Amino acid sequence: MSRPSEHDGPVDVPVIKVLTLFPDMVRTVLETSIPGRAERQDLVQYEVVDIRDFAVDKHRTVDDTAYGGGAGMIMMAPPVVDAVESVRRRDDATVILTTPQGETFNEALTLELLEDLQDKGELILICGHYKGIDERARELVVTREVSIGDYVLTGGELPALVIADALVRRIEGVLHNGDSAGNDSFTESRGGGLDCQWYTKPPEYRGLKVPDILLSGHHANIDKWRAEQAADRTRARRPDLADPDGGSDKD
Repeated sequence: MSRPSEHDGPVDVPVIKVLTLFPDMVRTVLETSIPGRAERQDLVQYEVVDIRDFAVDKHRTVDDTAYGGGAGMIMMAPPVVDAVESVRRRDDATVILTTPQGETFNEALTLELLEDLQDKGELILICGHYKGIDERARELVVTREVSIGDYVLTGGELPALVIADALVRRIEGVLHNGDSAGNDSFTESRGGGLDCQWYTKPPEYRGLKVPDILLSGHHANIDKWRAEQAADRTRARRPDLADPDGGSDKD
């Protein structure tokens, strides 16, 4: 089964394709804020596919009970596989299943997937649901499995949106200030650690004042202070990211 793409835009614009049972939920987020602005600026495109469109019966059934028994329903392989094959343009496209069993999503993986998206022009995200998907779908079309943390959600839509958002904001030109994303927590400029604290107007609020150094206008000293604060915050809140010398364990 083959379906036309939702977009007829330039082929050099990378496309993030999300396969889901709840397309309205996904579209609402992707059309909002920075992800939406990125698409309107033709820096990325989104293709949201309803897996139910690939059901083979009139009831649009996409799940069934598990062979061997057990609680919970399982997403059937045919609708998932057909959905992937309908939108996949390249045989080597990366097809990600969001699942608690996958590798943990982090900044390094974000950059890796961003490079993959820009190199191949497409990235496919399958949103799992119910108890999981038929293992044969994994074997036939899934090339990578990703988890956003050690907990279980109702479905894979939120993890897919987390992955998409993290990727899109790293695309050049999406953020007005390109340095903003590069100075966030976990980035190379922070040594893989946490970001420092930030302040804006007013200079005093309910007795709490902005640190004097940030009002000094001495940018070298401000940069040093921010680096020190970031290192302190990393040691205090995420010691697993910090090294004994006060930096981080990321080079």
